[in-house]
This record gives sequence, C-alpha cells and structure tokens, in this order.
Amino acid sequence: MASSQPLANAAGVQVLERGGTAADAAVATAAALQVTQPCSTGLGGDAFWLYHCADDGKLYAANGSGRSPAALTLETAQGVAAAEAGAGADADAGEEPRRLPPFHAHTVTVPGAPAAWQTLLERFGSLARAEVLSPAVALARDGFPVAPLTAGWWTEGARRQLAGRRHGHELIPAGAAADSPAAAGSVETGERIRIPTLAWSLSQFAAHGAEPFYRGEIAERIVAAVRDEGGVLSMSDLASHQTEMVEAIGLSYHGATVWECPPNGQGLAALVALGVLREFEAASAHPAGLGAPSPHADEYHAMIEAMRIGFTAAEAYIADPAAAEIPVPELLSPSELAGRARLIEPKHRLSTLPSPAPGALGTPGADTVYFCCADRFGNVCSFINSNFMGFGTGIVPRGCGFSLQNRGHGFVLDEQHPNALEPGKRPYHTIIPGMITHDSGAVTAFGVMGGMMQPQGHLQTVVALLRDRFDPQTALDRARFQLADGRPEGELLLEDAAGHDVVRDLTEKGHRVRTVGGSARSVFGLGAIVHREPNGTLWGASDPRGDGAAAAAL
Repeated sequence: MASSQPLANAAGVQVLERGGTAADAAVATAAALQVTQPCSTGLGGDAFWLYHCADDGKLYAANGSGRSPAALTLETAQGVAAAEAGAGADADAGEEPRRLPPFHAHTVTVPGAPAAWQTLLERFGSLARAEVLSPAVALARDGFPVAPLTAGWWTEGARRQLAGRRHGHELIPAGAAADSPAAAGSVETGERIRIPTLAWSLSQFAAHGAEPFYRGEIAERIVAAVRDEGGVLSMSDLASHQTEMVEAIGLSYHGATVWECPPNGQGLAALVALGVLREFEAASAHPAGLGAPSPHADEYHAMIEAMRIGFTAAEAYIADPAAAEIPVPELLSPSELAGRARLIEPKHRLSTLPSPAPGALGTPGADTVYFCCADRFGNVCSFINSNFMGFGTGIVPRGCGFSLQNRGHGFVLDEQHPNALEPGKRPYHTIIPGMITHDSGAVTAFGVMGGMMQPQGHLQTVVALLRDRFDPQTALDRARFQLADGRPEGELLLEDAAGHDVVRDLTEKGHRVRTVGGSARSVFGLGAIVHREPNGTLWGASDPRGDGAAAAAL
C-alpha cells in the first residue's frame, strides 16, 4: 500500500488484514484520503482506476469522470467568461477568454468518484461496504492530525475557495464561526480535526453505495448548492451518470508494456512521449540510459523533447472520445513515433514542433491523490482521485462535508476545438493512473499526481524503472523536470538536485531553465509505486516530496 497520507495507508492495510482484496483496500484508502486530504480529493471529484485481476490475468480500466450539465451551452459559458474577464484580466487584449473562470459554478461537472468507488467494489471487492468504509468514517467522526504539507494546502484552499462560500465553513476547521468562514485562521500541522458532516456522507455510501449521490438526498444537496451559486446542474445530470469501463492503451518499452487509461485522460501524452523516446534511443548512436543516480543533460534533453512532442499530440487531440475522433492507434504506431523521434536534435531544443496544436493545455490545477496497492491474492490496483484545483470550486453541499470539483475549467471555449465545451460532455482530464505488465509476469502500479506534471512524471518514472532498472524508491527519488503547466513552448522547471552542470548544459541547448528546491519540490508531483513479483514478493515506494509512505499488511 502506498499513498500520500500514512493514515490512509493504515486504512487500506486494515482492510487487507481483514482479508479484503486490492479493490477493497483501494476504496478504503480513497475514502480515508477524502478525510485526511480534502484539499485534494473526495466524493465531489472524479476518479480513474486500473486493476490487474489475478483470477483471469486481465487488466481492467475505468473512466470515472463526469460530464458537463445538459443545460450548459457554449454560448452561456462564453458570456460568463467574457463578463468575468472584464477589462482583460483573463484574456489578452482583443482576445476572447479561452476558459470559464476557474471557480465558477459552471465548472462543476458531475462528480464521478462515488460511482467509480462502487464499480470497483462491485467488480472486485469481497468485503461489505460498511467494513471497507469504517476506517474513514472513524477518522472523520473521531478526528485526525493534519500532515505538514496538507496543512499548507488546506490553509491556502480555505482562504482562496472556501471562505465566503455558503457552506464552506464545514471544511474550515481553524476556529471560525459558522456564519463567518472568512475569519478562519490557518490549519496547523498536527492540529486534530473532526469533520462530522463528512462522516455522515461516508456513512451514507457505506449503507447505500453511490445511490444517494446520484438520485437521493446527497444528490439533491449537490444540485441545490450548485444552483445557489448560479450553476445549472440538475438531478437528471446526476442520475444519468455511470462509470465507463474502457480498454486500456499500452506501449512496449524495455521488456514490458506500459498501460494508461485512454482519452479523455492525458495518458496518451505520456505514451506518445515514451514512444518517441523509445524510437530516439533505438536510432541513436549513443543511446541514453546509463543508469546514473541522476540523468545527465543529454538524457534530460531527450526526455524533455519527447515530452514536448507528446504534449503537442495532447493539445491537438485529447477530448471526450464520444464527441471527437482521437486517432490513438495512429499516434502510437511505430512509424509515426519514429518519424517524430527523428525530429529531435541532440544538441539543441526544437524551435518548431510537429503538427500544429490549438493551445488548449496549461490549466494550472495540481491537487490530486494517487495511490496503489496489492493483495495476498495477486491483484494490483492503480487508483487516482481528484477535486482539481485544491477544493475544486469550493462549493460545499449543505451538511455533506466535501467540496465539488471544477473539472469544467478544463474545457476550452472555442467551438472549433475538439475539447470545446458542449452539454453533457467530458472535459480534457489531467488525472491518470499507470500500470506496467512485465514480460517476466511482474506487475507494477505507479502514478505521479499533480496536474500537467502527471504524464511528465509517468515518463520519467517509467524510464527510471524499466530502462535504468532502478528499484521503486530510487526511481521516485530521482531529480525531475517539468514543462511548466504542460506547455511545450514554456519554461522548463528542474529540480535543484539535478546539479549545476545539467542546468548549464540544458541552457546551452536552448531550454529556459529555472531550478526549484526545498519544500517547493512538490511542484514535481507526488508519486507512489507498488511492484509485485511473480513469486508474490511486494515492493512499495512513496515520494519523498510529500507526506506519504508505503506500508504493508503482515
């Protein structure tokens, strides 16, 4: 079990020790993370998962993202965005705003997490829901100490999104009066917090599953909260939601297959980048992959250029596949990848990238939880759950103790773009779980949370694990890069542990480098890995940039 919160690990381990499967442990952990890290995840957000089933040896993938309200038109959204932009605060001079304001009620899409939890339990769980949810309910009811990084994120989100919201005080625990949430102080490290309203919501899921969130009392409260803030979400929007089982997309690399969920998630960006890198390495006279503790500048350069190419594909194509044609097989074909790999110049940064991209990326959301687990039966689960920007919109349904996501900010307001907002459509989604099936029979669940960092983190983690043969913890410890906000033409962030020589060499190649260190290293994402050998040996790792850990049941 590996996650960003030790108490969430404990919930998952407790369920495993009771004889639960990886599916039971995953939902227990997701629920505990809703309690201990509500500034990143929860019942008001979306979820995706990959599950390797020991019984049949198959990999299952689920898209638990929600759709925009049926009554929300592009014209309505454009009007709201234009009014909010005013004198140009959200747009360049003479240009229309490209997105909805990030915390507007129109950015609330149907929360997919409750249904995704239920689908996982129904398909692969073995314990009663009440037993799976009991650790999280106890944490919310009885209280828990806040972890260090979480305290900072919670404080920022409380001031930015919750203060002033009608029921935001339910998630502002720092002593504010119920009628004056703006007066709240900081959330302190180690402060013990109870969220009784959330305990009630989790108990509702334990007793009735996802039903109350889509057709019952909680659904009614969700709709009322959104409409009180000017949104148009309806009960029929919620009632029509269901988790979609999808076919995972994969790519071979160094004796294994790397798997991602297909669009509307951005796993395709990671696979295109990995495929371009694979073809570049195969054609290079001096292939990368020396296995050094930290990559040298040429290795970084090749990965950065491959990732820039991956993001151009994402910008041009990733959208709701029900509303847009996405040529996944063509984009991942060896000939297409090899052609793009030939564009990489070893000595300098590409000034022109292949295929024009409409520029739909760059949404700055980075608040997500990723975790993974394996059980004694051989099952492995890779799971990701998110509100998007911290507390999402900051809209809290009355008496529910969770906030509603703002995934609708991921749409663009250009009707010509595949990812344009339409009624009942899923937006471009940042959150992606990863899985690796090895030719040896081993299975690895992995992920790196953090907005547009996620495909970049996937690429770098896979390279460390498969090409450079690092163990899981060393792979996560390795210094990372990030194309800021996922923009192929943007600034390059580099972890200071990469060293001065790497910074100098990358700068000489034409990259605009800014080093980042200290507590700000979380900008490079928080990862987790669980690896299972064919003989049953398990190996877990958690990112040193976060509050998390890996834990095991005895």
